[in-house]
Amino acid sequence: MLFKELADYYDRLETVSSRLKMVDIMADLLSHVSKAEVAKVVYMTEGILAPPFEAVEFGVAEKMMQEAIAVATGHTKDEVASSYKHTGDMGLTAQAMCADSKLKRMSARKFSVLEVYDSMAEIARTSGPGSKDAKITTLANLIAAASPQESKYVARYPMGQLRLGLGDATIMEALSKAAIGSRELKDKLERAYNICSDLGAVAERLFIGGADAMDNFKVTLFKPIRPALAERLPTAEQIMERMGGECAVEQKYDGFRCQVHKDGNTVKIFSRRLEETTSMFPDIIRAVQAEVKAKRAIFEGEALAFNEATSEFFPFQETIRRKRKHSVEEKAEEMPLHLFAFDLMFLEGKDYLNEPYKERREMLESVLRGSKTILPSTRIITKSPKELEDFFERSIENGLEGVVAKDLKAPYVAGARKFSWIKMKRSYRGELSDTLDLVIVGYFLGRGSRAEFQFGGLLCAAYNKSRDMFETVSKIGTGFSEAQMASFRELLSKSRVDSKPARVDSLIKPDFWVEPEYVVTIRADEITKSPTHTCGRGRQPDGSEAGYALRFPRIVDGARSDKAPEDATTTREIIEMFEQQKRVGVEEA
Repeated sequence: MLFKELADYYDRLETVSSRLKMVDIMADLLSHVSKAEVAKVVYMTEGILAPPFEAVEFGVAEKMMQEAIAVATGHTKDEVASSYKHTGDMGLTAQAMCADSKLKRMSARKFSVLEVYDSMAEIARTSGPGSKDAKITTLANLIAAASPQESKYVARYPMGQLRLGLGDATIMEALSKAAIGSRELKDKLERAYNICSDLGAVAERLFIGGADAMDNFKVTLFKPIRPALAERLPTAEQIMERMGGECAVEQKYDGFRCQVHKDGNTVKIFSRRLEETTSMFPDIIRAVQAEVKAKRAIFEGEALAFNEATSEFFPFQETIRRKRKHSVEEKAEEMPLHLFAFDLMFLEGKDYLNEPYKERREMLESVLRGSKTILPSTRIITKSPKELEDFFERSIENGLEGVVAKDLKAPYVAGARKFSWIKMKRSYRGELSDTLDLVIVGYFLGRGSRAEFQFGGLLCAAYNKSRDMFETVSKIGTGFSEAQMASFRELLSKSRVDSKPARVDSLIKPDFWVEPEYVVTIRADEITKSPTHTCGRGRQPDGSEAGYALRFPRIVDGARSDKAPEDATTTREIIEMFEQQKRVGVEEA
């Protein structure tokens, strides 16, 4: 496929807001690519060169791209910078500069998709002395030989600014439609993706082996599994009723989610977002090598600081201080971590995902026996709501945020939120019983005393998985420190877009829209019905249209780097929390 053809499809995707139309356009695109191209096209459409766990970065900064555009078009760097300041979009700047090039332009060269991808991969591999100039030269050569339309995407791709509005769920539906003409393969594609976390590899396997190949995905060392997620219920009685009797109840730790892969002395750790974080945890790596009684294993847990003298856990605000790129060993000495392991996925060549939790836990404990740094999560087995409640209270007293009940017979459900795991977190009188993780989709300018910060608040959304859309649920305008306001303005200005992103459903228009990529943790007093928010919006008994909103929302901390937008609190969870809130209110009355 020619890159010009891909750019045509991207232009079409940019102009539509209907998710169904996006699926159709993407399916049409995928039906025209070859088996050798499909993985690369999927990566390019995701805006990446490889799956996140391979940590391949373009290494192209704004100034470098501006210089490349200047070299390619004959404009000065100041002219390019001025255009970028006006457009806020490096792609539109490249397109405008190419259309008005001061150099004699030859007819655009017909690049293939693979040629552009390979050039970008070469840019990512370039490092060391002279690498900046080499990257600029490669980019300038691409832009100079491209049409203005193609240059838009040549510039956007390495800057992470494709802005096509396509999520992984939409791409999977398109893959299914391209392969069999319908969306019926979506569930199988999602299962395969949840096991390997590599959508390009899933697409390639589908195109080569057909639909049946989706049943053959196996757990593989050093390819992280998308983590299982817990549902939530507010009381011990409701949890025991849902579990149907006996269940395990584990302490819920507020730290770094770590998925550990071990093959002999080679150990890698992956985060909740599937990014490799091995270098952050030298103390845990050494403990895995020395203390885990298995040659090959994949297990997961939560790493956090622990005060052994008082048997209390440090809050996440303390643990997060371990997240650094420099002086890692020094910080590890100052604040050693414990890894509290809670599940096993793979051991000595056997895939344990489909084994019941009871067996997974037994095998996990067998390989951790005797370890001082990596400990099985503390838990009980119970049939009693009272015993669950008491265990919950003891966990809170020790500085934890709650407990997770687990079905003893359930498999490990990768990448999904199921009632085989149910969390219960600390409750505050007059407030919701849990915090919410919401996605920033826009922000407002400051007014009055906040004008100097050019930031006055956030527009946040929940994730509707069935629609693959972000639906607004809250405007947050209070509780920000001056440092937070400055930090959010700087962060969000880089993701600002001129119009509402395609995956955002909103009746409210903020001063600036942003791509849905940053997650923030929110606390609020309650959930209410709302005529202005789109989360769960639907027909009410009185004939009106209403969604759900948060009452008195306030931000807990800054943007979270450990959660992807699709990991945010879902629309379904918001609705369930609203119903639980109503039931609690009736009971208290």
